[in-house]
Order: sequence, then structure tokens, then C-alpha cells
Amino acid sequence: MLFIFGGLPATGKSELASHLAHRVGAAYLRIDTIEQAMRDGGLEINGPEGYIVAYRVAADNLRLGRDVVADSVNPLAITRQAWRDVARQAGAPFCEIEIICSDTAEHRRRVETRKSQVPGLRLPSWQDVVERRYEPWSGDPLVVDTAGQTPAESKQALMQALAAAGIRI
Repeated sequence: MLFIFGGLPATGKSELASHLAHRVGAAYLRIDTIEQAMRDGGLEINGPEGYIVAYRVAADNLRLGRDVVADSVNPLAITRQAWRDVARQAGAPFCEIEIICSDTAEHRRRVETRKSQVPGLRLPSWQDVVERRYEPWSGDPLVVDTAGQTPAESKQALMQALAAAGIRI
């Protein structure tokens, strides 16, 4: 199974994606980590390079029969379609999960107070988040709203959404 996460920075996406990966023993692919490693190696990231690396690593793991959790902003219809294509080409099912924070003040506070978990990664400002291109999702992703919740409550909400969708964890 390919679990395709998406959502703006500081919505709680990485917390939930890493929790799910740990819970199911899945390979965990975080675009921030991949892109920062590429920068640390002297590469300039100007486009989809990090996503392309992640697509290939995900496909390898899916073909081996491993679950994969893909953690990225996943802001565009084209990136979402590419993730779905990875799963289909590997003969694996997929689940799309959008993480949101519907409380703008809370989301802003999270953006402005969080610390990077990826060494060297420059986190976006609130202005960066507001101005980021983020296309609406097509289809019917599972949506988890983390506003007003503790991380533990959000993890429980994710597990409940997966169960409601018939996905056994």
C-alpha cells in the first residue's frame, strides 16, 4: 500500500505520516529530507528532483511488497497523479491523505514557532505558506483536520479515518 500524504507546511503532516509509517512498519519517504540531502550534496533544487527520487524509491519498495508512506506537501495535481501512477505501475493499492489545519491563527502560530527536524532545512515563513501554490484535490482523499487537537488526538483521528475507509492497520 502506498499512503500518499499531502498538505501545507505545519499542518501536522510529518507527525502523522511518520506515526503511520512506524505503526505499519512502512518505508518512510519525506521529501524535505530527500531535498535537503541533495542540497547538502551540492545540488540545486529547482523543480521536481526530490519528488522524482522519492517516486523511484517508493516504486522499488512497493515492488518488494513493502508499504510506503510518502510525506510531502504534494501541492499539485501533477504530483498527486505521479504518486498514483507509482502505485499502479507497482501493482499496489494507494490511499491519499490530506492533512489540513482549518484554524488560520493556529496554523500561523505553528508555522512561526516550529523547529526543523531536518538538519539544515530552512522552514518556510507564514508568508511563504500563504503564497504557496496549492491546488485543490480531485477525487476523495481522506482529510484529517488537526486544528484544535493535540498530536495524539490527530493520530487517533488518522487511524479512525483509515478504519472508516476500510484500511486495516
